[in-house]
Amino acid sequence: MKRVRKAVFPVAGLGTRFLPATKAVPKEMLTVVDRPVIQYVVDEAKEAGIEHFIFVTGRNKTVIEDHFDVQFELYNTLAQRGKDDQLEKLQRLQPTPGQTSYTRQQVPLGLGHAVWCARDLVGNEPFALLLPDMIMQSEKGCMKDMVELYENTGGNVVAVQECDPAEAHKYGIVGKGEPIHNGFRITEMVEKPKPGTAPSNLYINGRYILQPEIFGILEQQERGAGNEIQLTDAMLKLTEEQPFYGYHFHGQTFDCGSPEGFVEANVAFALWRPDMHAKLAGTIESLLREARPAGR
Repeated sequence: MKRVRKAVFPVAGLGTRFLPATKAVPKEMLTVVDRPVIQYVVDEAKEAGIEHFIFVTGRNKTVIEDHFDVQFELYNTLAQRGKDDQLEKLQRLQPTPGQTSYTRQQVPLGLGHAVWCARDLVGNEPFALLLPDMIMQSEKGCMKDMVELYENTGGNVVAVQECDPAEAHKYGIVGKGEPIHNGFRITEMVEKPKPGTAPSNLYINGRYILQPEIFGILEQQERGAGNEIQLTDAMLKLTEEQPFYGYHFHGQTFDCGSPEGFVEANVAFALWRPDMHAKLAGTIESLLREARPAGR
């Protein structure tokens, strides 16, 4: 069984829900407290033992490459000013030479197409897929636990969380089978089931470990919902040939692809920091007492 060494990050989206903020700044570079969203996701992959980070980019995304590159002028200025702590922090986050690769998704044809664009960089080995809009908060990273499950099961692994059963029709939902190690066997997978027909309330939350056979399926995949190539459609076909396992993540997940989720993430991660918790908690309580919706 091959080890999971590579991770794919689809970062080609336009981020239209954040306009005008994303007119010149990619949504993945918007900051949650003091780090861009994409940094949280890369750090999660790095904690899981990932060695090679593959970014599927689009137009106006070169700032992501710059973020993960060496900035000699900045490093030199910090060194000269004796800001050793800040310099060490930046260097610790810096990928080593050859650890990052970039490929372009020229046409926005959906998540499945974005994953397919990384096929030559991934090669014939399993890979992690992390949706950068979704950032997780937990003592131990979601992907780290998924890799541990994969090492005991092989096959394919997806992370899931509970949702309100009444909301299950909005998500990709899995059926839960017998427990295995720190996860369970997936018995079925349904994309946006009709109300009342979902096999569970466990939805796929944006973290995957997939076998390379998914690329062959995606290459032949017809367009689905939204006239796009859907990853879930390809995974459904792969379930006919390979087992899928679920890891039930019990931390917090924030959808930074929506303004509401992005604000929630900022509040949650700021409150998690000992140097910010007390002051911010007091400010939030004060704002809740005083705040009124605009126009009222």
